[in-house]
Amino acid sequence: MTAQPTSSSAPDWLTARPIAHRGLHDIAVGIVENSPSAAGAAVEAGYAIECDVQLTLDEDAVVFHDFDLDRLTSETGTIASRTSKDVQSIAYRTGGDTIMSLSTLLARLAGRTPLICEIKSRFDGDVRLADRVMSLVRSYHGPVAIKSFDPAVIAHLRGQSPAPLGIVAEARYDDPEWSGLSDGLKLELEQMLHFGETRPDFLSYRVGDLPHAVPYLCRTALGMPVMTWTVRRPDQHLLSRLWADQIVFEGFRP
Repeated sequence: MTAQPTSSSAPDWLTARPIAHRGLHDIAVGIVENSPSAAGAAVEAGYAIECDVQLTLDEDAVVFHDFDLDRLTSETGTIASRTSKDVQSIAYRTGGDTIMSLSTLLARLAGRTPLICEIKSRFDGDVRLADRVMSLVRSYHGPVAIKSFDPAVIAHLRGQSPAPLGIVAEARYDDPEWSGLSDGLKLELEQMLHFGETRPDFLSYRVGDLPHAVPYLCRTALGMPVMTWTVRRPDQHLLSRLWADQIVFEGFRP
C-alpha cells in the first residue's frame, strides 16, 4: 500500500508533465538524443524535457550526454578538449542537427515547456559547469530545474539558485560506470548521507530500484517530488505511478 505525498514547496510544473529523456528522440526517424529536433518534438507533443550538459574547453555549457564525441558523431575525443564554437559545428552521425549550446536550447524553448537540466560530473570537485549553467538560468524567464548525480554540484549551487535543485540517484553503485568512486562516496550516494549539504528540492530515482526506502521517505515524509528514470516499458510506467510523481521516459509516448 502506498502513502500519498505530503505538501511541498517545489513548483507544480516540475512534475506536471511527463519528461522526455534527452528530448523526444527517435533514431529511426533521424532524431538524436539531446538534439534541437528532439527538443522541438517534445515541445510539439506537450512534454517537458530532460537534457544533459557538458563543459567545453572555453567553459561553456553544451547539450550532450557523453564526455566523449565518439558514440553519436563522426568526431573523436572529449567535449572538454573543444571550444564551444567547435563543438556546435559538429554534426550528429544521424539526422541533420549539430550539437547545440545550453544558451541555444533556452532561447529555442523560450519558456514553452519545463526543462530539467542534468549537470554531468566526474566527481572531481570541478564546479565550473555548474557556475556556467547557473549564469544562464539566472537570466532565463521560463520553468527550469537543475539536477546532478554529484552532491558536490548541488551543494555548491544551494543558496544561489533561483531554480529547483535535485539529486539523481539509484540504490546501488556497483555498475562499472561507478568504478572510480570510493566505497565511502558510494555509501553516501546510496543512503543520501549528503542530504544536510544538498537539501534537494526533488529526487530523480532509477525506476529499476523501485520501491525503495529513500524515495519513499523523501516523498511521503518530506513532501519531496520524485521523478523516476528511465521509463521505457508499460510495466515500468505502472510501477512509477505507484511510487513516484512523474516519469522521465523514452521509446514510447505516455
